[in-house]
Amino acid sequence: MTVVFDPGAEAARATGAILDDTLRGSARGIVVDSPPGAGKSTLVVRAALELAAAGHPLMVIAQTNAQVDDLVVRLAEKDPELPVGRLHSSDSDPYDKVLDGLDNVRKSAKAADLAGLDIVISTAAKWAHVKNVEPWGHAIVDEAYQMRSDALLAVAGLFERALFVGDPGQLDPFSIVGADQWAGLSYDPSASAVSTLLAHNPELPQHRLPVSWRLPASAAPLVSDAFYPYTPFRSGTDHGDRKLSFGVASDGSGPDRVLDEAAEAGWGLLELPARHTPRTDPEAVRAVALVVRRLLDRGGVATSERAEQPVPVTADRVAVGTAHRDQAAAVRAALAELGVTGVAVDTANRLQGREFDVTVVLHPLSGRPDATAFHLETGRLCVLASRHRHACIVVCREGVADLLDEHPSTEPVQLGVTVKFPDGWEANHAVLAHLAEHRVRWRPQVT
Repeated sequence: MTVVFDPGAEAARATGAILDDTLRGSARGIVVDSPPGAGKSTLVVRAALELAAAGHPLMVIAQTNAQVDDLVVRLAEKDPELPVGRLHSSDSDPYDKVLDGLDNVRKSAKAADLAGLDIVISTAAKWAHVKNVEPWGHAIVDEAYQMRSDALLAVAGLFERALFVGDPGQLDPFSIVGADQWAGLSYDPSASAVSTLLAHNPELPQHRLPVSWRLPASAAPLVSDAFYPYTPFRSGTDHGDRKLSFGVASDGSGPDRVLDEAAEAGWGLLELPARHTPRTDPEAVRAVALVVRRLLDRGGVATSERAEQPVPVTADRVAVGTAHRDQAAAVRAALAELGVTGVAVDTANRLQGREFDVTVVLHPLSGRPDATAFHLETGRLCVLASRHRHACIVVCREGVADLLDEHPSTEPVQLGVTVKFPDGWEANHAVLAHLAEHRVRWRPQVT
């Protein structure tokens, strides 16, 4: 008898177990691993609402002000009567002004002003300055894998039990100082909050969300195998549930051919001739911009489970991802020259957590003479390859596979440090092997 995978039922089962542990369990911490687009924010909001409804006031910890404001808005949409506190900094513009229109939200730079509210939300950085308050019985830590362990230590005295929700495949927490002297120690301050928590408390309940509602059926198997081999997941949709099409026929150019390939297969690789280039490779940057320009000119439309009719793929539903800020700036300038506005162009760090219909990626190793640890960072490639609902197009110079073979990982092995698997070298090879099946070679005409 063939067992049919029901994504909705599997996701509901996983969520039910998480909420049961959160509301009725006795463990001081619960860890939830979530793949891209699995509904982390939805889970955080639901858990917060159910804790509050059960008479358990709680604090919520997010990593950025944008994440905090988004959660406040989501909570207000679900329950406009629920009292929510937004603890903010003393800066001149500390929160999104959309919160001023929410009657149930109280805002203050002082935790004492928000005492007694069902839910109080702020960043980890702001919570670290809160002193002399009665601890909350419950806390929820959103994007917990992006929180450093020293930040967790700074707020650990504010709550008794916590639900940690995050994506283990995303970029590691950012640190502006070297941390090699602590490598391998259980209290390494640069390690993620989750890894340190589990190093000291391996018995804590661990759950995972098994379904990505963002990634299409064409993308989930690759992203799961390449970046989540120990916590595999499936797409919430099947082949044929989503479709990307164009109202204008191809002109036969490389950008148009790779767009057609991506529309058909979900992936496309626009491969330029092999060459060592500056980081802001003008030819590759222009190729990225041309792909976006042609996508918009050809009237792309997306069909999915979200709407009965096809929806135009407008500029705000398209993103360009790069490894470096100067590359992003160069792409913005190239798009402006072509008259394109409204497209999100940013680094993997800043695109983390966001979702688009189509993404165009400048490969981190394109045109490079070497493969550094920065460019091999597993999370960076994972973020760039997992922002899309319909298609991802990668622009890259030929020769990256050879570059990887010439520069195998040479990072020093440190005792006590859990080896991250897969490493960036292996993940890059896996992604390149898949992209090679959807390659469009293009030699731009010199003008």
